[in-house]
Amino acid sequence: MAEKRDYYEVLGVSRNASDSELKSAYRKLAKKYHPDTNPGNQEAEAKFKEASEAYAVLSDPEKRRQYDQFGHAAFEGGAGGAGGFDFSSMDMGDIFGDIFGDFFGGGSRSRSRSSGPMKGQNIRTSVRISFHESCFGVDKEIDIVLKDECAACHGTGAKPGTSPQTCPKCGGKGQVVFTQQSLFGVVRNVQSCPDCHGTGKIIKERCPDCGGSGYISRKRNLSVSIPAGIDNGQCVRIRDKGEPGVNGGGRGDLLVEVIVGNDPIFKRQDMDIYSTVPITFTKAALGGDIRIKTIDGEVMYTVKAGTQTDTRVRLRGKGVPSLRNKQVRGDHYVTLVVQIPTKMTALQREQLMEFDKVMYGEQEEHTEDPKPKKKGIKRKK
Repeated sequence: MAEKRDYYEVLGVSRNASDSELKSAYRKLAKKYHPDTNPGNQEAEAKFKEASEAYAVLSDPEKRRQYDQFGHAAFEGGAGGAGGFDFSSMDMGDIFGDIFGDFFGGGSRSRSRSSGPMKGQNIRTSVRISFHESCFGVDKEIDIVLKDECAACHGTGAKPGTSPQTCPKCGGKGQVVFTQQSLFGVVRNVQSCPDCHGTGKIIKERCPDCGGSGYISRKRNLSVSIPAGIDNGQCVRIRDKGEPGVNGGGRGDLLVEVIVGNDPIFKRQDMDIYSTVPITFTKAALGGDIRIKTIDGEVMYTVKAGTQTDTRVRLRGKGVPSLRNKQVRGDHYVTLVVQIPTKMTALQREQLMEFDKVMYGEQEEHTEDPKPKKKGIKRKK
């Protein structure tokens, strides 16, 4: 089975894309790849299903939160819908009414979504932690620039004593409508108003403190609680620490990407840990106890007599904790490598050769001259 593509990549949007950007991107892909417009084209049908699945997740705030934090693994083993998703929760009638009503010459019901409250954009940053911190969790302090409401204009962006006015171009709706004739009929396009940029308001006199934005940028120090078991590249979401909303909408979220440093001993794969431990020839041959380093500290392990090099042993429950349940942990796999000495004293060499004779038997050595000398013939004088 082919590996699933990143949902943001499927829709062609950034990870900070707003709901309107997600919907717009999905509309374009649905128009292009819908089976009704591509009869018999299996590739187009597959792309349509892929885009629908991506939108089903990213358009749902809770599913998007889980996907941003855990990726596709958040939905493994899920039920319902393609790829474990339930499409019944999507407002497909609203989406397809826009797409195919306009596309085939029909009309769509009018909306003025842009003029209503809209949640602010998410912002992203990153934090570096050690391998051990990723296994057991840690609290980290980060510095980030956040926008706070301007104290002078209280977020309106207008000069104190004045107020924003209704945009004359869109009538305060925040959207303008364009219609044009095409081969498929009348196409109706709804776009953000270019004068008020979708806010429905025009500021005649801007606030001198914030320049009309309504917000002041300030450096803030935040504490990020990183859960045990987090892997490299996963994100921690901090609610309401993103960009301010529009028209009274709530703030976006802060997504903190976790970068886990490499460890000189341990390597991670999913919830399991791998390491290599050297043992002496004597310990491998005779067996005995050795100390093995784990993320919990050193543990004793009994090596069996006759252990061969590259033997892998399993330490159950010594791996990484699960993000969903800290009581569940992976395993630690240890590869035992027999050490061969590179330098020996004369006594050690002699004793090793004696061991070899006793262990494997003495072999006679035959030394023959490959070219025997010919006997000379004495000549009579």
